[in-house]
Amino acid sequence: SSGINAEYGATGLRHINVGLVAEEFSCYEGEDEEFECKVLDEDKVVTCMTADMERGGNVVDYHGSDFFEEEWFDIVFCLRTDTAVLAARLEERKYGELKLKNNLESEIFAVLLEEARDSYDPEIVHELQSDSIADQEANLERIQSWIKNWRADNNG
Repeated sequence: SSGINAEYGATGLRHINVGLVAEEFSCYEGEDEEFECKVLDEDKVVTCMTADMERGGNVVDYHGSDFFEEEWFDIVFCLRTDTAVLAARLEERKYGELKLKNNLESEIFAVLLEEARDSYDPEIVHELQSDSIADQEANLERIQSWIKNWRADNNG
């Protein structure tokens, strides 16, 4: 399936899954044997996404944010989770011990949240807790409300 889907649920926005874009367009620099994963070619990802991002109307789904163009985003939501919940999710995905430890440490120290705050105007970066289905549903409602308000304020 394509990393760029035609519509993102009830919002009418395109969903761009960066991991799928990277797969579809071979946006990798190689393999990281220690972490047992591919190394993303961030410049190539940005090149592959640019036309869609310039048209606007996108939801970008990825765990990092520091290599995207700042002007692409009106708002950034950073999903956080309790480390016990995260550990269970990652173990279910069969993450190796080193990769699991790295992800848990990143969550403990809010690495990705700080990366987003350093990369964008901190006013547009919002932290959302995502431990349970109830959290996820509340987050979806909050995001949909933000989109509705943004469209009203911007004649969209």
